[in-house]
Amino acid sequence: MNLFHRVALVPKLGLVLLFTCLAAVNGSAARPPNFVVILADDLGYGDLACFGHPTIRTPQLDRMAREGMKLTDFYVAACVCTPSRAALLTGRLPIRSGMAGTEKRRVLYPDSEGGLPAEEITIARALKTGGYATACIGKWHLGQGQAHLPTSHGFDEFFGLPYSNDMDRIPSARQADTGSLNPRYQDFNVPLMHNGAILERPAVQTTLTRRYTEQAIRFIHENKRKPFFLYLPHTFPHVPLFASPDFKGRSRRGLYGDAVEELDWSVGQVLETLRREKLADNTLVVFTSDNGPWLVRNLAGGSGGLLRDGKGSTWEGGMRVPAIAWWPRHIQPTSVSSDLANAMDLFPTFLKLANIPLPADRVLDGYDLSPTLLGTGKAARDIQFYYRGEELYALRQGPFKAHFMSRDGYSKEPLQQHDPPLLFNVAQDPSEKYNIAQEHPDVIASLRAAAEQHRAGVVPGKPQYGH
Repeated sequence: MNLFHRVALVPKLGLVLLFTCLAAVNGSAARPPNFVVILADDLGYGDLACFGHPTIRTPQLDRMAREGMKLTDFYVAACVCTPSRAALLTGRLPIRSGMAGTEKRRVLYPDSEGGLPAEEITIARALKTGGYATACIGKWHLGQGQAHLPTSHGFDEFFGLPYSNDMDRIPSARQADTGSLNPRYQDFNVPLMHNGAILERPAVQTTLTRRYTEQAIRFIHENKRKPFFLYLPHTFPHVPLFASPDFKGRSRRGLYGDAVEELDWSVGQVLETLRREKLADNTLVVFTSDNGPWLVRNLAGGSGGLLRDGKGSTWEGGMRVPAIAWWPRHIQPTSVSSDLANAMDLFPTFLKLANIPLPADRVLDGYDLSPTLLGTGKAARDIQFYYRGEELYALRQGPFKAHFMSRDGYSKEPLQQHDPPLLFNVAQDPSEKYNIAQEHPDVIASLRAAAEQHRAGVVPGKPQYGH
């Protein structure tokens, strides 16, 4: 006699009790996973101890890597803040949404009228259709004004800065050095907001990491009985650098190290909250950076480790970033993946794991990363596009990367066109020192063809930056 035959023999009250018990037993298994994305700002590939930094202490991120997976070939879709964040949240190259920027304006500014278009679907908006609670706590930088804030893009709540912390400099501080190792938060009139209201202006930046962490923990507590998506894009280590009194002066790496070590503490607080609330086994947490280190800020900037150049460039150091994925009982501890991956892959990965269909009315550039994370196979991505603004500068397929043009991140040197393209095997030569184009004309031809096929399929969105 099977279960359903037995149920037929149970009195009506017993039937109700039986299904109530079954629901209680199966409730946690049936509940879709929670998702947390912790995004550092301008953190370099070489800035964490678990990625090789010799003097910055990151015990919480090191533990996260031991308990989860390091992704060594994880990229972003752009080499500066705004387009990178737009791509992460939509799973689409920023050129498609009009969020790619130009050489004149590479990111949104406080006087920019545009922002992430209303028709774009963010991770938050997509997950809302599955009953998720959503919050953005930290730096947004995808437009200001009510129409462009997180609460207009699927987030139930926003607590943080609308744009970068070096903007809105007061007139008397116009020439202030954002790379100072002794900055004053009063020189930057950036607002701290909750939803559409300004809570504080200027934001007391020495308190931001702590306050973001407190808000993140509160959100987890308040939503622990339902699936949730927490997007936690930190302000630091973007300049100007600030750390709280508990962390300032502690790191051998100086103020930059202080700021990173406080971020590490914050990650530990979030993960411990998930453990304490018994949510860890049902929560996928991803830690990464929006782009590479801002090298021209000298000691106020970070390190790309072995990688060439940094923020603003399409060399590896500009777009290859540290990444750690953590999901106890799902991701094999101490695992390391060299599968090609991109922040745009989070969109389809989360929707797949939440059993929510992908939008069918638009081109998506992300791939489901769950086979890599869960150890069930290899991710589908085999190509990485390196855009600077609306121009495709380079392309990687497998271990080979071709540069069709190049320019250092913030150098005044002119744009360099390459014909034939520069070619590097970035698996063997991550520093991009040894051009092997002459030895591999077949690879050059293949990468050229892939680039042309890609360009032919891209329809740029309406530019959003203005001016």
